[in-house]
Amino acid sequence: VQLQASGGGLVQAGGSLTLACVASGTLFGINTLGWYRQAPGKRRELVAAIPYSGGRIEYAESVKGRSTLSRNYAKNTVDLQMNNVKPEDTAVYYCNAHARRASGDRDYWGQGTLVTVSS
Repeated sequence: VQLQASGGGLVQAGGSLTLACVASGTLFGINTLGWYRQAPGKRRELVAAIPYSGGRIEYAESVKGRSTLSRNYAKNTVDLQMNNVKPEDTAVYYCNAHARRASGDRDYWGQGTLVTVSS
């Protein structure tokens, strides 16, 4: 599984950002697609995720109401739009694919894209 992420950069507080991720390769067994983030000195945390074939989207409480995760099944993409960004949204954002196979669960990660929110 390969995950190619794009987007991010420097954003002013109150502005918006869009992160895009394309999944390719052997996608058999992929259970969910989504985005995580890791701020300096903190653990990596879920931002939003969707079941691979669609369904209920899970959002972190900290981004709920101002973020939208969208899935394009034809292009195998999962995009994250975040509005009204805050300095605490500053982090490296990672695209994630979670696989659930008979051999066990496995997480695949994109290369990470830095988002910096200036106040």
